[in-house]
Amino acid sequence: MYSPPELDLDLTQSLYDQIADALVEQGYIILPSALPESLGHALRQHLQALDDEQFRRAGIGREQDHQLHGEIRRDQIRWLSHQSPVEAQYLQWMNDLREGLNRRLFMGLFDYEAHFAHYPEGAFYKRHLDAFRGQTNRVLTTVFYLNPDWQPELGGELLIWPTHDSEEVVERVVPYMGTLAVFLSERFPHEVLPARADRYSIAGWFRVNTSINNQIDPPH
Repeated sequence: MYSPPELDLDLTQSLYDQIADALVEQGYIILPSALPESLGHALRQHLQALDDEQFRRAGIGREQDHQLHGEIRRDQIRWLSHQSPVEAQYLQWMNDLREGLNRRLFMGLFDYEAHFAHYPEGAFYKRHLDAFRGQTNRVLTTVFYLNPDWQPELGGELLIWPTHDSEEVVERVVPYMGTLAVFLSERFPHEVLPARADRYSIAGWFRVNTSINNQIDPPH
């Protein structure tokens, strides 16, 4: 049974300050070791124990608009839930971050959803935005990497551009174990390059509530 790590309150608040300041100043932050190391390794072990059948091919869009586009993305996903203790601990960590950012930035973050992402060798996700201004309730994207002993020559970097038509990237993130990327969903186009080995991460989104009766819309 996985036991949640004890977190130092001062260090946690300092981390929230760091993330909030970066979001205000530049709209994103890349952290090499934000989460407890023990939680990262527990997530990796849990991921390795999952059956391949629990993952499904990722697509574009939601619900009735959901479509598979192999020329755009070729990753496989599995949504996190509170039924697994280690998944619940990750979701709780992100919920605590949500509350911390709301206190500092008044972002109105209401909810968080996340899925494991498996990029088999050669898989990719072309340049895209996670949200389009005024058309979605996703406002803040997170990516947490679960790749022990990853080497730069394996590829699989996350590229982040300042605008959709930019030629030069502002960040090239190697998917090292424990690295956390956080960025504004509507602002930063990004891309996952093909890798020469299986590549794993947790992609997540903080959302605002754009529906009525306190119901999230749309559901994942």
